[in-house]
Amino acid sequence: MTMRVLLLGGTGDALTIARSLDAEHVYSLAGLARVPEDLVCTVRAGGFGGSEGLARYLRNEGIGLLVDATHPYAARISANAAQASRASGVPYWALPRAPWQKRPGDDWRYVDDWSALTEALTAFEHPLFTLGREPLQHLDEIPAHQLWTVRCLDAHPGNARARVVGARGPFTPEGERAFFDACRTDVVVSKNSGGKATEAKLDVARERGLPVVMLRRPLLPDADRTFDDPLALLDALQMLQMQMPREQHALSAPNR
Repeated sequence: MTMRVLLLGGTGDALTIARSLDAEHVYSLAGLARVPEDLVCTVRAGGFGGSEGLARYLRNEGIGLLVDATHPYAARISANAAQASRASGVPYWALPRAPWQKRPGDDWRYVDDWSALTEALTAFEHPLFTLGREPLQHLDEIPAHQLWTVRCLDAHPGNARARVVGARGPFTPEGERAFFDACRTDVVVSKNSGGKATEAKLDVARERGLPVVMLRRPLLPDADRTFDDPLALLDALQMLQMQMPREQHALSAPNR
């Protein structure tokens, strides 16, 4: 089996892995993320056509390992990856980012979907949405008593009742305090994405006694191997490389 890696990415953890792959390997993005200029590996943007299209790609391109380092809420992509792995016989590794853990003083209110989320916001006037692009589809549904702030990676048009801010982490507690003040934030809406880059909003909400309406994580498929952090996955890739004949070595040494 040719040891060629297809890395499904779009997160900071995926980028850490991608920077350690050479030109034979493929880093796949959904098409929305910016492509760094310092990558040696091949970058592919766009979908595969569901699980069948992905399985076909794995076979046609001689992929020997499928690595899923997508966002923990990209459940459809992960489901397609698991199905494509089974259909093609290509091993499937996953890097599900560890979720944030509730701390003393946190007021997290869990919801499962958009309907429950908006119901949980009924009593508030200035919600801060940090869900990505999803709230942009609902800007014409804002209740008369609310003014929304929507923060996502890139700026988009808002309206009279919604301000859309383009911003990329990492965010600091100092910056979040100032942002909360400017937006008059009285509730935070978040996914439990995990990671340090956007955790400061939870720290500031805790400081101020503000509730966080937290969208629960979707269930993700089982993988052949699961890793807690990108460096552990890179170590496993290196071990796999060492077990292969020298002429099949294709992974570069991790850049640490």
